[in-house]
Amino acid sequence: QVQLVESGGGLVQAGGSLRLSCAASVSIRRFDTMDWYRQSPGKQRDLVASITSGGSTNYADSVKGRFTIARDNAKNTAYLQMNSLKPEDTAVYYCHALNVFPSRHVWGQGTQVTVSS
Repeated sequence: QVQLVESGGGLVQAGGSLRLSCAASVSIRRFDTMDWYRQSPGKQRDLVASITSGGSTNYADSVKGRFTIARDNAKNTAYLQMNSLKPEDTAVYYCHALNVFPSRHVWGQGTQVTVSS
């Protein structure tokens, strides 16, 4: 059973920074992409950032220039560095791992990020 465990969430003031980590129980080299999603109460879960096995990255417009996604294959861990945080970044952040073929999705349990104004 593949597991993803997020950590690093918490309460921070607007303008502050947090770094989220996503530790996998298996080698993350097997995944085509590692992603971070977030979900606020009453809203859908949205993609925040993704990184391919080759290192290509993609970001939601709302976080471009503030968030950075990275992966350390040697540590089987993905990261999300979040700078210049805003109250609207408050959400539960989920790590996600994807294999395109065969199709496989793995989700972490989520970590709460709260940004106070």
